[in-house]
Amino acid sequence: MQSVAAFTDTYLPTVNGVTYTIQTWRERWHRRGGRMDVVFPKDDEYTPESGEFPVRSLPFPFYEGMRVGVPRIPDAVEDADLVHAHTPFGLGLAGLRLARRRDLPFVATYHTPTSEYAEYLSSVGAIERGVERTAERYERWFFDRADAVIVPSDDAKRRLISEVGVDAEIVVLSNGIDIEQFAPADGDGFRQRYDLGDGPLVGYTGRHGYEKNLDELIRAASGLDVTLVLGGDGPARDELEELAAGLDVDARFLGFLDREELPAFYSSLDVFGFPSPVETQGLVALEANACGTPVVGVNEGALEDTVVDGRTGYHYESGDLDGFKRGIEQALAEREELSARCLERRDEVSVEHSVDRLAALYDRLGSQ
Repeated sequence: MQSVAAFTDTYLPTVNGVTYTIQTWRERWHRRGGRMDVVFPKDDEYTPESGEFPVRSLPFPFYEGMRVGVPRIPDAVEDADLVHAHTPFGLGLAGLRLARRRDLPFVATYHTPTSEYAEYLSSVGAIERGVERTAERYERWFFDRADAVIVPSDDAKRRLISEVGVDAEIVVLSNGIDIEQFAPADGDGFRQRYDLGDGPLVGYTGRHGYEKNLDELIRAASGLDVTLVLGGDGPARDELEELAAGLDVDARFLGFLDREELPAFYSSLDVFGFPSPVETQGLVALEANACGTPVVGVNEGALEDTVVDGRTGYHYESGDLDGFKRGIEQALAEREELSARCLERRDEVSVEHSVDRLAALYDRLGSQ
């Protein structure tokens, strides 16, 4: 097994899809006898384990909780056989420098469409568009220097080709989920612990960012006989709580949930609502499905593919609140049938399947 140096600007203690993917791939790589070191921004709240190398970092001023690592290459990863960057910025540049200096295969994963976050830098339309164009030019420059670019969905591949203009080899490879962890669990116990009652639950977990369009979920729940349960936190949370109160929606904001609690959280829900149009895959949708919970998601971005309409949930068009509401009602009515179809698909979305394909890609690039 090859020795891999993974460079990322998103890692623990931050909990999100990127962090989870790196962790699960690394754990499975080690199970197979390989070595995958991680270089990431230092955060005093996290104590690194063996093979994790924090470097000096700075807070990203426009996005709460995010840090950017100073481009530095720890001596401990200099002997890697292959470099894998999970970010095009900061530490991704350090990874690119290591690969070029030592003539190593360089793989990059496209996790997040940078241009979608332009609104955090300015609310002025002309400035936003300028930031988006600059971000896309930079992404094209960075990803064109990779031997292969991994994307988690066909939508992300289309975006890189048509909008960003990347000319490198692009490989669609699902991040995968840990189906050992994400399986039907004690949803009734979760309801009791958080005093959620025994009525229909519609929920979401993840970062409460403005780009996630979570206000659509709250507006769609208005008038439905459901309790809305939101796990996670983020800059939009206060406004979301105010919106729910103003619309008289029975909404419970639980804050961040430990990953160990998530299977029970998903299992407690009757429907998972997912209005975010900016996902490159939407791992939480796959986690919910693996626990037997159908997803009603926006028919945009990666969720076009991640949610299989009529099999693992339903789609609605972005901004169509009546369509979102109808999708939730239909999923509630068909919950048992949809749940059975979700569980039939578990092996297809497993991280083991993804790491098999990742190893084949690494081997091919290493032999060239």
